[in-house]
Amino acid sequence: MEHGPITLGKEQSARLLGWGTRFFLAAALTASQTPGGYAPFALGLVAAAGPGTNGAAALAGAGLGALLFLDFASALPFLAAGVLILTAATAFQGSQRLTRPGAVAVTAAGLFLAVGGIYVIQSLSPLRHLTPCVAAAGLTGAAAWFFCPVLRPEEGKPAPDGLLFLAAALVLALADLEVLGVSIGRTLLCLLLAYTAYERGAVTGAAAGLGLGLTADLCAGTGSGVFAAGLGLAGLLAGKCAGRRRGEAALAFLAASLVSLLPVTEPLAAPLVLEAALGAGLFLLLPGRLFGGKRVKRQEAANPASAGQQLKERLTKAAGALRELYDSMGRAPRSSEENPAIVFDRAAERVCRGCALCDLCWQREYTGTFNAMNDATPFMLERGRAMAKDFPKYFSDRCIHLTDFITAVNGELSAFLLRRQYRRQLEETRRSAQGQYAQLSELLTATAAGLGEAVPTAGEGAFACRVGAALRPKEGETVCGDTVTSFQTETGQWCLLLADGMGSGEPARKESALTCRLLQQFLEAGIAPEAAMKTLNSAMALRGAETGSFTTIDLCVFRPATGELEFYKYGAAPSYLKKGGTVRRVTGASLPAGLRGSPASPDVTRLRLESGGFAVMISDGVADPGRDEWLQDLLAGWEGEDPQALAGLILSESIRREKLQDDCGIQVLYRAEEKREV
Repeated sequence: MEHGPITLGKEQSARLLGWGTRFFLAAALTASQTPGGYAPFALGLVAAAGPGTNGAAALAGAGLGALLFLDFASALPFLAAGVLILTAATAFQGSQRLTRPGAVAVTAAGLFLAVGGIYVIQSLSPLRHLTPCVAAAGLTGAAAWFFCPVLRPEEGKPAPDGLLFLAAALVLALADLEVLGVSIGRTLLCLLLAYTAYERGAVTGAAAGLGLGLTADLCAGTGSGVFAAGLGLAGLLAGKCAGRRRGEAALAFLAASLVSLLPVTEPLAAPLVLEAALGAGLFLLLPGRLFGGKRVKRQEAANPASAGQQLKERLTKAAGALRELYDSMGRAPRSSEENPAIVFDRAAERVCRGCALCDLCWQREYTGTFNAMNDATPFMLERGRAMAKDFPKYFSDRCIHLTDFITAVNGELSAFLLRRQYRRQLEETRRSAQGQYAQLSELLTATAAGLGEAVPTAGEGAFACRVGAALRPKEGETVCGDTVTSFQTETGQWCLLLADGMGSGEPARKESALTCRLLQQFLEAGIAPEAAMKTLNSAMALRGAETGSFTTIDLCVFRPATGELEFYKYGAAPSYLKKGGTVRRVTGASLPAGLRGSPASPDVTRLRLESGGFAVMISDGVADPGRDEWLQDLLAGWEGEDPQALAGLILSESIRREKLQDDCGIQVLYRAEEKREV
């Protein structure tokens, strides 16, 4: 016979570890007793362990603890209650409601009270023993409630509360262990309370202090509430120092203990003061890593430059991820267009397979049949259905099931056209989503690039700027469909917007006003002009898919500090740059915003606006782009310096020439001459 080593799998090892943990915890908790010889914490652990081998291991540990820590008279009801609790857990294991922590706690407390009540009634003084029995029943239910999320993490409340209760119950088992008159258990209880209050704040500290104090009072048999008063106030004040230095929390804990315990005449008050001082000292000796590195976090938060750099790096990484996603969608294989010949193939499968002329048409005369189908395909696709006249006469005269064949072809054609429409819509959606990823990437990149840069004030420009504007609705309308807006950003640059909504009147005004408002918000947020316009175009393309509307956008960005001037156009009319008697015409070829989805870039023209120069923006209702010589002559001959007067002059001349056949919008930017000292 061969013998080999016995190995345990991970699952089996974990199961054995769980049984051992429940066994030893139940045995240790039996030492935590209340007046009357009750061990409620151990019974609460048996209830929380649940049915099966887990509960049996906990009950076995409770039996060992009863043998070690309880006398015979107390052990009998204790074991009887434990057996009943495990039996109830086994009986209720199929019910989801009865296995919840609340139901387990009520069941454990009720069974304990039922067993303990029998012994209380049979005692010589039932009234004297009733209160300790009821208190122990309450502690049994509380222990089951808190232990459930510890032993069964998928249920109940978060485990930290249960772990705190379990630690306190284990520490109370050492309450009678004294060194030089100082209780080891109560000292560790003070340490546990100080740590909990400092980590979780004043509210949790006060609640934990009162709970631990009441439990300690009950286990010690005191009726004065000395532990509840001392530990409750100590937990509250130590929690108030959360986030500060540990020394402050330790002093607050000790001061609260002195204030609440020194006036008390209870014999345990004086030892508890010493134990609180020792607990506070042990609290100061705890390693710093137990407190989550709070000082490091506050120092990092106090450094705004470091925080800004981290934000910039995160935005850059996010932009890179979106760009990679955009590129990956571009590399994805495209589905090929379905061949219309499949319509005839599937129709032939349904009609021709059982026909007497099948071999003639599809084998001996295959070339003629193939040509007949090719000849019919253009007419069929254009019309959306097939007719007998689409097929050559030699084929239609020979086919003995022509009507059935055409019916089958039309059925397959409908399915083919629906599939084609679906694929095209899917491809359009894919392109739109791909463009959105690209736009988001550009927005994040532009935002990240602006972080950490010096922001000039609005008054840093070398020259003063003035803006003039004029609007006039189309003949017969009361509202102009064009919208003009000008503003100066925090960086000091001037932005002039002119939007022309589709059509005229109120609907056009709403579209153009919405466009200007959204674009202004982007620009004031620090988004680069080109990225802002591309994002707006993508959004308007999705919106236009339902409304069918579009808007021309003309954006002029001027930086007074450098004299740089940029025109961004989506389907906008020409703009003009004037300096003295020289006029330069700026045009674009892109479509209006909303007619093309992503990625559609605006036309961008970068120039320089000299001092004493004008930048003029107009809508197409002011001058026909094909015959605007009169406007160029007017600008070349203008010698004034008031942009509002120039806008009014252009509008009046436009009304005389164009007769207000469309809405008119004009905006003029003037860069004043530099004032030189004499």
